[in-house]
Amino acid sequence: MSSSLSTPAHRTVPRVSATFDHYAISEIQRAAATGIYDIRGAGAKRKLPHFDDLLFLGASVSRYPLEGYREKCGTNVTLGSRFAKKPLELKIPITIAGMSFGALSGPAKEALGRGATTMGTSTTTGDGGMTDEERGHSKTLVYQYLPSRYGMNPRDLRRADAIEIVIGQGAKPGGGGMLLGQKITERVAKMRTLPVGIDQRSACRHPDWTGPDDLEIKIEELREITDWEKPIFVKVGASRPYYDTALAVKAGADVVVIDGMQGGTAATQEVFIENVGLPTLAAIRPAVEALQELGMHRKVQLIVSGGIRNGADVAKALALGADAVSIGTAALVALGDNDPALEPEYEKLGTTAGAYDDWHEGRDPAGITTQDPALFSRLDPVKAGRRLANYLAVLTLETQTIARACGKSHVHNLEPEDLVALTVEAAAMARVPLAGTNWIPGRSAYQE
Repeated sequence: MSSSLSTPAHRTVPRVSATFDHYAISEIQRAAATGIYDIRGAGAKRKLPHFDDLLFLGASVSRYPLEGYREKCGTNVTLGSRFAKKPLELKIPITIAGMSFGALSGPAKEALGRGATTMGTSTTTGDGGMTDEERGHSKTLVYQYLPSRYGMNPRDLRRADAIEIVIGQGAKPGGGGMLLGQKITERVAKMRTLPVGIDQRSACRHPDWTGPDDLEIKIEELREITDWEKPIFVKVGASRPYYDTALAVKAGADVVVIDGMQGGTAATQEVFIENVGLPTLAAIRPAVEALQELGMHRKVQLIVSGGIRNGADVAKALALGADAVSIGTAALVALGDNDPALEPEYEKLGTTAGAYDDWHEGRDPAGITTQDPALFSRLDPVKAGRRLANYLAVLTLETQTIARACGKSHVHNLEPEDLVALTVEAAAMARVPLAGTNWIPGRSAYQE
């Protein structure tokens, strides 16, 4: 006669909380042990609606595709044609975003300049001033004018090909930058007028103006310093893109740059990166609508950044109304960062290749996000620049491939009508129909 006591008891499989998952618990434990918030680099890691949630409608009976090997598809773009005497004439609509010397090594800045120049596009200085490496190897260089004013001087403003007034960044709109002390070497300290080895936190707002009227005065001042030659960009982190774009245009900007929360940063608080700002996908159409309502779409150019990875992302941003895109994280990966071949060294840092958690530490084994001579000497700027040029070439070819499939003779002829969305959220953000319907959530009634 068997007894229930003789049979193995059923063991319930432990269920992990979706709210208090392993990462949330580890963060609580880390905060309790240290009493400080977590700082890291890169952009938002949470799952967000993005360009993957959109699809193109290629040509068929109702549209006429172009032959890839026989019919041209233009990629050139002019930036800053509104007021500047010398607008930027770029061969491709993909630019390199601002990343500072300090956050990046000197060889990395040189490599960015080499790669961008090979492909006929621009690179950008970032916080902390202009280095000889990037000016010497960048045919077209945009100089960032930031709240910190680190390294800012009239000579370099005049040496630049354009000036980008940075009001905000997608990873931390409303917050200033960080550069930890281990990356403040003598050279970095001298450029920024800072003490060596001390953590640096940049200001979150410009010290000499508080609103759009003051921005207009600042733009006029910069135009006078540069004899009205240089295009003036205004960069904002995506938070209120419609109003920010409209105010930037009214203040006199030649180009508006919108940076979504998938955009990276050298270092800031984790809580900031994951919980402040808008996804890139949600920021484009409000900015375009502001330009259209002012009669300035294509007259004031729009650059979109934050999470651009491939030619499909580029094409989708252009179809939604951007004139160009800007890449940062992807450019660093192209140079050689987070290479799986370096996995043993990333593990020693307590991270893994592909996590991007090491950028702020200054111990990057790839020699890109570091000021350690022993590490940055590993990076060959000529080879890294060639890798970046290859990557930019692939992005351009992929963008052209999609444009031709949609029957477009120039990538700027892509339009929202060429797109559908796979999710309700993406349809609402991009303001294109949900696939298989003509329904745009919040914009039109559902129809079969």
